Amino acid sequence: MTVAIERRLANLRLGRSTATGVPTRSLGRATTIGAERLAEAVHGERVRTPRGCFVRVEAPSTVLPLDRQRLARLPGQPPPAAPLVCLDTETTGLATAAGTLAFLVGLGWWERGRFRQEQLLLPDHADEPALLAELAARIPTGAWLVTYNGRGFDWPLLVARYRMAGSGPPAHAGHLDLLPLVRRMFRHRLGDARLATVETGLLGLRRGPDVPGWEIPGRYLEFLRDGEPWRLVDVVRHNDEDVRSLARLLIHVDRGYAEPARWPEAPVGDLAGLARTFAREARLDEALACLDAALDRATEPLPDQATAPVAGGMWPPGRVRHLGHGVDPDDEPWWSPRRPADFGGRPRRPTYAAWPAVEAPRLDAPWTEGRLVAERARLLRRLGRHAEAEAAWLRLAGGHGVLAAVAWIEVAKLREHRLGDREGAITATIAGLRVLERQAWLGRPLPRLESALAHRLARLRARVSRPRTASRSGPPRIPGTSTAREAAAAAKRSSRASRAPPPETRDGTSRHASMAARNTSPAPV
Repeated sequence: MTVAIERRLANLRLGRSTATGVPTRSLGRATTIGAERLAEAVHGERVRTPRGCFVRVEAPSTVLPLDRQRLARLPGQPPPAAPLVCLDTETTGLATAAGTLAFLVGLGWWERGRFRQEQLLLPDHADEPALLAELAARIPTGAWLVTYNGRGFDWPLLVARYRMAGSGPPAHAGHLDLLPLVRRMFRHRLGDARLATVETGLLGLRRGPDVPGWEIPGRYLEFLRDGEPWRLVDVVRHNDEDVRSLARLLIHVDRGYAEPARWPEAPVGDLAGLARTFAREARLDEALACLDAALDRATEPLPDQATAPVAGGMWPPGRVRHLGHGVDPDDEPWWSPRRPADFGGRPRRPTYAAWPAVEAPRLDAPWTEGRLVAERARLLRRLGRHAEAEAAWLRLAGGHGVLAAVAWIEVAKLREHRLGDREGAITATIAGLRVLERQAWLGRPLPRLESALAHRLARLRARVSRPRTASRSGPPRIPGTSTAREAAAAAKRSSRASRAPPPETRDGTSRHASMAARNTSPAPV
């Protein structure tokens, strides 16, 4: 009789004893042998509890220093005093439904400057309550979880397993998912968002022979069928590297971006992504400092371009300055919203126009100098520094592409709604229409944008030509030229009325003289 058949019989006896209340023999020899063989294969130990047994694997500790005080300066990071628990799971599928369980949970934490790791391995389905209880004991109440896509997959799956076991998930203080941070800061120079790609592109590491992620569920199911533990050796090693990579990635972010003095050494696209991260938490001053550092780097000459920027900070037509390491220009990057979703079958052709605008950010290198200036202008407007925002948009309006037209629109908005200059808003709108007219002559019309600008121009002209009257609640906040013109006209009418001769009666005498004669005539006797 194989180990798998003995395990199934033991699980059946355990289920019958739970349902009927009649005590039978415990899991017995089958489960014990399977757990012992698994522990021996992965160099771990079998731990037996009243709820079942599991295999614990402890890796040697590693020196991975992390400055928690410095890391806490970055947005979304945990407070310095909160313990960090790195967590990664290996599951029987890619869903979070009831049929999927986590058979391997990797944990990592810092202890006196060293990074310690442990793995909890499930020898059989019936032992899941023991593994969940051990995992709950390993997560302190005030700890922060550090995962990679843990908010969307790992932790929801564990929560479902705890609820199916009749208990609540372990409480913790916060959850730091590193996948959104990677996508926001480093996607401009990564081919995809897989953790192995992050190790190669950011950390400079390359794994040796490793098991592909799609093979992991099948390996565990085969282990349950025949009881051969050698298939899980590579899975345990894979999970151990994933947990250690979480710590390395956190240290990389801490050392390279938590200190503003290191920003001049960082890639321009990374700083732009960090600025957006600051802006999401309304830390606009730090976001503006990031963009200023990025623009300082952007003014440095690139090794493959000897052409200097022209007036206004833009590059000559036909030369788009790339401020980051991109992927192959002939291939759409994985994160592009213009890339059609891959559902199998015959690939679809993209439907967007193939011509690139001169100042528009290209998909293979999204962070250009023009885009950085536009991000800075938006931040200045959010900070209430409207005059500086107008100057930043005027810097982009000196071009001849789509971004120049958008810049003129932003200038018109600022002048109309923030600076009280409607005449200047009309001038900016007309300049934007001229840019779009040039685009149409070049065979690249933008009718929707042109229609919006024409509507804006008509509305502005109507507001300027319409006399402004005082409202019931008081005078207007910003008196315009129409109010001053109306006051001058009223004064002119009053002066004309004072200089005009008195009207005459039918007999030729003035009305005022006849009234005086009537008043001085003697009264009748």
